[in-house]
Amino acid sequence: MTKPPSKLPPMSAVRVFEAAARHQSFTRAAEELGMTQAAVSYQIKILEDKVGAPLFIRLPRQVTLTAKGRQLAPAVTEAFEALRNAFAGVEEMVQTVLSITTLSTFASNWLVPRLGRFRQLHPNIAVQISVSTEIVEFAQSEFDIGIRSGTGDWPGLEAHVLFPNQFVPVCSPELLRGVELREPLDILKLPLISPSDPWWQDWFAAAGVKNVDLSRRPDNSLGVQQFEGMAAIAGQGVALINPFFFPDDLASGRLVKPFDLLATTDRSYWLVYPKTRRRSAKIEAFRDWVLSEVAGDSERTAPVMHTKTGT
Repeated sequence: MTKPPSKLPPMSAVRVFEAAARHQSFTRAAEELGMTQAAVSYQIKILEDKVGAPLFIRLPRQVTLTAKGRQLAPAVTEAFEALRNAFAGVEEMVQTVLSITTLSTFASNWLVPRLGRFRQLHPNIAVQISVSTEIVEFAQSEFDIGIRSGTGDWPGLEAHVLFPNQFVPVCSPELLRGVELREPLDILKLPLISPSDPWWQDWFAAAGVKNVDLSRRPDNSLGVQQFEGMAAIAGQGVALINPFFFPDDLASGRLVKPFDLLATTDRSYWLVYPKTRRRSAKIEAFRDWVLSEVAGDSERTAPVMHTKTGT
């Protein structure tokens, strides 16, 4: 019959023994561990009782390991060194790897193209990005930061508003050739991308036109603004997009606005993270960088018309 493994002694006593054996001194072990010398002696006595033999020879002004102590010390030191290395590796990853959960269009059209600037400022922080439409519970995941669309009311989270969830119709300049557009309803002369998107009704309402019937139009829904903007650039129709996500395409003329009417909902894009981690150096670095980038974008973006809707 296999003999069952013996029960380990208290880890507090083993920890004290490792320090005392390494320093060959109860006094120095006590200083390292933040204990009194008497407490060190007590823990060593507990361990010796468990082993059944003395581990140190107590001399007037020093201690030395007994034969049993010398037999035990290397294995204990090696085990604690392995633990130190394991915890150091985890701590280094925690401090140097920033994990972000974000929305697809925000990641592809806003965050990723400018991440190089963040890496230049903080070359010691590696950024990992996960794209999802699900709201991640930070307590049940390893994410450090999230980008969300909403009203900013998430218990337990610090929330910093980035920019409004606003939208304007855009298309390729080629799509407008030969088409006369004088009023918002004239946009119906053109194919619409994702006509079942409720934003279309909000945009028409902001333009003073309500209950526009789009039900007979083919619902070529593409799901995310990233794809809808790409389809618009390709001349497939008119898409509703947030201009914060397509500044270069608008500036270059790849996308044009048939009507310069910008509407917005009561939702915005937010940077969020747990309040308990607001002092994390990597989170502070990313937060400050993102907010500075947003401030620069806001200075360059000047909407012609800004209408609030309740969607």
